[in-house]
Amino acid sequence: MPLEYSSPAMLLDHGFDSLIDVRSPGEYAEDHIPGAINLPVLNDAERARVGTLYRQNPFEARKIGAALVFRNAADHVENSLLQRDGGWRPLVYCWRGGQRSGTLAWMLREIGWRSDTITGGYRSWRRLVKAALYDRPLPHRLVLLDGDTGTAKTALLHRLAARGVQVVDLEGLANHRGSLLGARPGGQPTQKGFETALAARLARLDPARPVLVEAESNKIGERNLPPALWAAMRVAPRIRVSAPVEARARFLNEAYDDVLSDAARLKDLLGWLRPHRGHAVVDGWFSLIDAGERLALTRALIEQHYDLAYRRSRKGAGAACAEVEALSLDAPGVEAAAARIEAALGEIMPQEG
Repeated sequence: MPLEYSSPAMLLDHGFDSLIDVRSPGEYAEDHIPGAINLPVLNDAERARVGTLYRQNPFEARKIGAALVFRNAADHVENSLLQRDGGWRPLVYCWRGGQRSGTLAWMLREIGWRSDTITGGYRSWRRLVKAALYDRPLPHRLVLLDGDTGTAKTALLHRLAARGVQVVDLEGLANHRGSLLGARPGGQPTQKGFETALAARLARLDPARPVLVEAESNKIGERNLPPALWAAMRVAPRIRVSAPVEARARFLNEAYDDVLSDAARLKDLLGWLRPHRGHAVVDGWFSLIDAGERLALTRALIEQHYDLAYRRSRKGAGAACAEVEALSLDAPGVEAAAARIEAALGEIMPQEG
């Protein structure tokens, strides 16, 4: 009998040995329930073929679709699932909990495996994500980690996580460093994929304990922060971290090594700032790129672009509840700053209970 779940946390803790997404590779790539493996019973071309035929002749489409689904399901049993023992318990889903997942689950049960399906399939997961991120306030007690560009906020989040602090790395989930030069290899997840990762992360956190999140705009690269998260961030208290310009320039030189090492790409990106910073400023940056003066370039970008943009974006933001200065941003400096941020976090928002 199909199973129903009432929250992302409940579905993520499904208790089965494996979670199988039988949708096409394209559907799976757009978004899927975390932890699911893709064993498609229709590939992208087959799904398109059956869908087109269904609009013309539903009965013929069901016949062709059944043949393809059983053929592909048999192939999975003979290959991907051949080594599974008799005690294996899989949970299967498709787009809406219908024929694709039902067919594979039935076949697995006939073999002797205790398989089941999710009521509503992927659409149920998507409804749970939407409810958590769009339709009701977050239950979490957020605190923002604020600071100028280059103050190692993401590195600090990782160190704080290692110290047991609850954190959400939004830039990591969005696979983007949140700036003009912030694109990362592999590209960004889809909006649905980003929201799935975010909902899964929040579902694992204790609402009674504070959650540290980097202060961001409402968009990271091309991914929008969902309304419930953005509303919580707008009223959250802030801890502001600062560091000397030279330390920030050195940190950016390392953190952005990929883009700084590609002069042509770097010039293309910085060229977009000519209407905002002027030709003379941008030409000066190009001269530093041509000369290979990376530290001078990162310092110039901090002083002539990032700090100006940061001050403008902070207009209207509340004052920080705590200030933490990092004298250096090497490993010992980040560790020391993380300890002071953890102490400040405990003062701003003591643990409940």
